[in-house]
Amino acid sequence: MSENGPVISIRDLHKIYRMGEVDVAALRGVNLDVERGEFVAVVGPSGSGKSTMFHIVGGLTPPTSGEVYVHGRNLADMTEVERTRMRRTEVGFVFQKYNLLPTLTARDNIAIARHIAGKPLELDDGFREVLDLLGIGHRLDHKPSAMSGGEQQRVAIARAIVNHPSILLADEPTGNLDTKTSEAVLSILRGLNERLGQTILMITHNPDAAAVADRIVHMRDGRIVP
Repeated sequence: MSENGPVISIRDLHKIYRMGEVDVAALRGVNLDVERGEFVAVVGPSGSGKSTMFHIVGGLTPPTSGEVYVHGRNLADMTEVERTRMRRTEVGFVFQKYNLLPTLTARDNIAIARHIAGKPLELDDGFREVLDLLGIGHRLDHKPSAMSGGEQQRVAIARAIVNHPSILLADEPTGNLDTKTSEAVLSILRGLNERLGQTILMITHNPDAAAVADRIVHMRDGRIVP
């Protein structure tokens, strides 16, 4: 598959979990392309398979069968070292639970992602503009316990994009936020997509959150549905 094709390409993806003596199909032949610079929202109820797909696309868990291409490369053909490098430099992750380290300041939570990727810890001037876009430039010396949920999610977004990944994967990024804060976070994601050209794949159960995307994909019972 060519580098000039979709940034993310999913082909006949299946995932089966063994629950005791029962096989549970989480994905049942999913096909999806995400173009460069596109903002795609995947909507579905709990158990629809959307989070399973998210984890497979991010190289966090393997599929039972099928193929996932990221920038034209089949994840199955990568070594674990190569998949780890991809997660460090090419793909940013935003989760519902923020996953910030409680003993570190916002600045250090962001800087640790630079350290893991083997990059200088100092934030460059261009990224400081992103911090202003996120509205947390004045909160960098605070720990998560001194921040609101919305501020913590903004720090989590900053950490996800500090290494300038071309792809941002967001799993229920507004799930723990009130309506007003959710709207602010979604506006930020829309701004990152438009200003930085990031490809965003967002998983959500909320149709209102999905409405900010360029395209909405619906999932149910492990399949993409009309």
